[in-house]
Amino acid sequence: MTTDNSTCRQLFHSLIQHKESEVVEFKKAENNFDFDDLGRYFSALSNEANLHGLPFAWLVFGYDEKKHEIVGTFYKDGEGALNRVKQDLTNNMSDGQTFREIIPVEVYNKRILMFKIPASPRNIVMKWKGIAYGRDGESLKPLNQSKQDEIRNQTPYRDWSAEIVPNASLEDLDEVAIAKARKMFKKVHSRIPVAEVNAWSDEKFLSKCGLMIDGKLTRAAIILLGKSFSEYLLRPAVVQVTWTLRDKNKDVVDYEHFSVPYILTVDEILAKIHNLTLREMPGGTLFPDTMKQYDDYTIREALHNCIAHSNYQLQQRINFVENPGFLYYSNAGSFIPGSLEEVLSTDEPQKFFRNDCLCQAMVHFNMIDTVSRGIKKMFTEQWQRRFPMPDYEIDNDRQQVAVRIYGTSIDERYTNMLKNNDSLTLWDCISLDAIQKGHRIDETVAQDMMQRGLIEGEAPNYRISLTVAKKTKQLSGYTRVVGLERDKIKLMVLQYIQNAGADGAKRSDIMEYLGGTLPSRNTPDQNGQMVGNILKELASEGKIQSIKQRWYAMETE
Repeated sequence: MTTDNSTCRQLFHSLIQHKESEVVEFKKAENNFDFDDLGRYFSALSNEANLHGLPFAWLVFGYDEKKHEIVGTFYKDGEGALNRVKQDLTNNMSDGQTFREIIPVEVYNKRILMFKIPASPRNIVMKWKGIAYGRDGESLKPLNQSKQDEIRNQTPYRDWSAEIVPNASLEDLDEVAIAKARKMFKKVHSRIPVAEVNAWSDEKFLSKCGLMIDGKLTRAAIILLGKSFSEYLLRPAVVQVTWTLRDKNKDVVDYEHFSVPYILTVDEILAKIHNLTLREMPGGTLFPDTMKQYDDYTIREALHNCIAHSNYQLQQRINFVENPGFLYYSNAGSFIPGSLEEVLSTDEPQKFFRNDCLCQAMVHFNMIDTVSRGIKKMFTEQWQRRFPMPDYEIDNDRQQVAVRIYGTSIDERYTNMLKNNDSLTLWDCISLDAIQKGHRIDETVAQDMMQRGLIEGEAPNYRISLTVAKKTKQLSGYTRVVGLERDKIKLMVLQYIQNAGADGAKRSDIMEYLGGTLPSRNTPDQNGQMVGNILKELASEGKIQSIKQRWYAMETE
């Protein structure tokens, strides 16, 4: 969810300035709102956003449009309640769609809710319980047939990669790239006799792969097989990958630009990675076998996904940044499946692609698959290697997708848990990974993990549980997080002051002495306040006294 309150307030004020329209709806909803009505408005606003060529529509609770007055809303207070609304909506909405975001914001000490509704996908009419709704001025009505037909007749996406490149010929293609493409094609299509594939002319081979249409080359053909420097044929589109090496201070140490033919240059790009061999995990636990810092499948799949799914019309290069401990990939374009959760929770093939011609050719050449398993396999590989999960940054508003692949551990407790607990699911690992990174997790998920003894603490500061710490021999790490019991710290403080004798002890000396016994989860100010309270207690008990900012032990009879 969006958390920058000032940005959210600006968004709210911009919405009320545009007033109510087919793509913006205001409701008072001071205490409650009928769930069926919520579904109807989602359907109507989603369809209208599609018809108006907009990526989103908005439903706003807590504002009286007629009186132009902020009234506030108590509807579904709390992040958990709002997440349940999103989940419940998918059960009766076309294509399992739901709100992209539900944004709570405080304006003039009153709570406002802004529901961000995605436009219905191209050629799909958004329906609530089987009925499509639309707007007619301020009225909510079933969507008329002409508007439904207008949506259904839309092509899913204009395939930029399938369009013909004027004046391009076989002379613009790289012979080595074509040879590799034939080799990979024969590997993927092993049922076709090798002799038959070898007998095909280049024109026939490219036509079979969809890279040549009616004897003319497509843009996808240049991207995958074009000679070096032939990317000029695709201008103003940018077809380039920039590899950058950064040091621990984020300073650029080295960089290089790569372009077509991607079927060859991908290997050159990946060869730039400093993929170290790991022989020992933190804490001295040896791997059963040595392993590379980065799994070959994962780093290759991430780069191939950038190439396959970039929106080349946005004229942005693919960035591939090598940092100490992680790799960062980014490409231009929205995330077509909508959300990462959608990809990880389904086994169905994706219904359509931005660059279908390019994607199908990459399938023929064994570069990607189209059954929605690539990203899920990346997560599974990291799980099996006991590394942190990939981090996806999806910004459909800014048309950018990025992923971070980790090649080192973040929290030894997470690593040991994955190593020793074979009952964990992929979703468990994703949630535990979020906790080790300090991210919030859904409260329902958190409660389930609490009941299973995997985590403990209070929202949002969950941590590894003591039970798991004992089982995985992480008690020392656990103690560093939660600290010693308060009574033990109190005894240590008294003992230190007694040992200081006539010299006395400054508070800063006491803090330094306690060091790692204080909870690492606390801020320095919180630990300082705790020690201050202990000193006051000992003084009130007559055991110590303060003289000129030093603490002295009281003589006992």
